[in-house]
Amino acid sequence: MQTVSANGAHIPVLGFGTFRIPGPDVLRILPQAIKTGFRHIDTAQAYRNEAQVGEAIQSSGVARGDIFLTTKVWVDNYKHADFLASVDESLRKLRTDYVDLLLLHWPSSGVPLAEQIGALNEVRKAGKAKNIGVSNFNTALMAQSVELSEAPIATNQIEYHPYLDQTKVLDAARSTGMSITAYYAMADGKVPNEPLLKDIGSKHRKTAAQVVLRWLVQQKNVVTLSKTATESRLTENFDIFDFELSAEEIAAIHRLARSNGRIVSPGGLAPDWDKAA
Repeated sequence: MQTVSANGAHIPVLGFGTFRIPGPDVLRILPQAIKTGFRHIDTAQAYRNEAQVGEAIQSSGVARGDIFLTTKVWVDNYKHADFLASVDESLRKLRTDYVDLLLLHWPSSGVPLAEQIGALNEVRKAGKAKNIGVSNFNTALMAQSVELSEAPIATNQIEYHPYLDQTKVLDAARSTGMSITAYYAMADGKVPNEPLLKDIGSKHRKTAAQVVLRWLVQQKNVVTLSKTATESRLTENFDIFDFELSAEEIAAIHRLARSNGRIVSPGGLAPDWDKAA
């Protein structure tokens, strides 16, 4: 598996996401994903499936050190003492004494960002997280996080797909050595039916979904998460390393971006998003 190197973190470029996968389905599909070859697994406190993720990893037969495991602290736990306790709870559920990457899940003005970043650093110093990062941050919050953090920030996990121009966030990340981890790559089901993507896929004997995953991982410092609860889709999602998109194809996919392309923007959590470049 190719990796992205970002501020000391070596992140497998293709991950398996568990958002909205209930615990019983995690126990069914995650062992198959690991068997298929996925070694980067993404979960979160808010997904309520950390225990099943931990069980599946432990019973997979693959050494813990060969898995890159990410979880995220939920906004209700950002106060310092709550933060530390919640991480310990996550580790118990995940059946491990560390995660490879620990993220702040969403911005929150309820607790000073300095306190949040300080807790991330404390967890890292304690050896409970090898790397730290953020999620759903705009460029201003990214810059503040970098300024406040003693340890380097490894990634900003954000919504990113062909219909959403994230050039500004990508440029900001690259300027500080950070990576971007893309979620919602399939744009909530729009990607498989996009004529351009299907046309490009036919030229490579690939599906539209494979084309988009390839488009993401071919971009500098971009990691992408794939997600499925269907076993037959695992191989499809993983089989993206035997072809390359041309510069013209990549540019054409970028041109699918639209002003209303953002899908995930929950009230009370979403920051003031950066305008498209």
